[in-house]
Amino acid sequence: MVTTSTGRVSGLIEGGISSYLGIPYAAPPIGPAAFAAPAPAAAWEGVRPASEYGPTAPQVGYPAPIAALLDNVIVPGDDYLNLNIWTPDPGAGGLPVMVWIHGGAFTRGSNRIEMYAGDTFARDGVVCVGINYRLGTAGFASIDGAPENRGLLDQLAALRWVRDNIAAFGGDPDAITVFGESAGAMSVASLLASPRATGLFARAIMQSGNGSAAADPRDARTITARMAAILGVGATAEAFGAIGAADLLSAQSQVALELMVNPDPALWGESVISVGMGIMSQFPVVDGEVLTAVPHEAIAAGAGAEVPLVAGWNADEFRFFMVATGGAAAVTEDTAAAILGRGPGGPEYLRARLADGASPGDAVSEALTMRGFSLPTTAIARSRPAGSTHLYEFGHQSPQADIRAGHAVEIPFVFDHLADAHPLVGPEPDQRLADAMHRAWVDFATTGDPGWTTYQNSSDIKHFD
Repeated sequence: MVTTSTGRVSGLIEGGISSYLGIPYAAPPIGPAAFAAPAPAAAWEGVRPASEYGPTAPQVGYPAPIAALLDNVIVPGDDYLNLNIWTPDPGAGGLPVMVWIHGGAFTRGSNRIEMYAGDTFARDGVVCVGINYRLGTAGFASIDGAPENRGLLDQLAALRWVRDNIAAFGGDPDAITVFGESAGAMSVASLLASPRATGLFARAIMQSGNGSAAADPRDARTITARMAAILGVGATAEAFGAIGAADLLSAQSQVALELMVNPDPALWGESVISVGMGIMSQFPVVDGEVLTAVPHEAIAAGAGAEVPLVAGWNADEFRFFMVATGGAAAVTEDTAAAILGRGPGGPEYLRARLADGASPGDAVSEALTMRGFSLPTTAIARSRPAGSTHLYEFGHQSPQADIRAGHAVEIPFVFDHLADAHPLVGPEPDQRLADAMHRAWVDFATTGDPGWTTYQNSSDIKHFD
């Protein structure tokens, strides 16, 4: 039993690891609070059982080809601003802490997916925390009458809760490492950039993200306006708050499909198209408070410079989105040229890859991997103080659906939960690679050194193959 700032909780002990699941860190975002900043969780009397995962944020499931590779548990419930904690010893003191922010394009995911369980980190001496936050329209729609970046405000509230309570679980509030993948990594970049996050964590890890995921609020409101038109209501927090979750999700999905089919900047705004890359329709905005600039710009100007960072990408990120869904097979030379346009990975790259025998779909996947992941991640490292950033590339190839080293394949290796990720990594994943990668994350959280040199040039990038 552990005493927190809002009451006592009882967890479970299994294999020497104590787990405390589904603890609310903020009040349920329902009713008038649906589009408000997070409020403190209400205190409770007695002992609250914390032996089962809590609800997840409202969302729809992945489309079938993605769902076959990456499981996503959806459990409705009001108290979804919750967190899970795994600790080797709640009676200990000064243990390093890792806080996981899940991905899912800011519209999907939760802290209760089995391969995200933090028991393996606790096994190795780290207190591990997994958090939920508001997703999609509730978390990120730019809407009149509501604070911007509510999903990021939830993350900040969770980090404050961890800072104030983690010592009761054996952790050191001054040794918190925040880590995340995909939208979770983009969230980490936002937290590095945000003046609101100063002092809430000591180290950071970005897996398969970038620092570009923040739109102009004026562009983001084109999404909100289209949703309002579909729903037949005003584009206000009050009007949206009166709509049921199922109808909001239906409108959100319709707009996401419209944007994907017709990604016209004249319709949606340049920043929405450039940030979303046809995959995301809702994400953080530059609001002048939580985010004073696009994260990579703030980081280049010195934000988060004191925080050591590990950042990296998977060698074949976009195969997860294009090959697994069959989209790559439909790409012709003409459509490839239209998709890539000018810039890095543009006409010259396309011509060279086609001359080498690559298919148009493969060339597009490679170019978008560069644009969305490897180039912007390397740019962040170059913009930060020397000696502060470690870069990696994950190259281990999954045999599943020809995704190779696609998006999300590294996650079960980081968590050392290969058995819980069979559809993603195949029947015979490399345990030695999981041992090495998991150990690097533990060492970084414990000492600040993942085991390879900080980035100065391409020879300093660690390759996990």
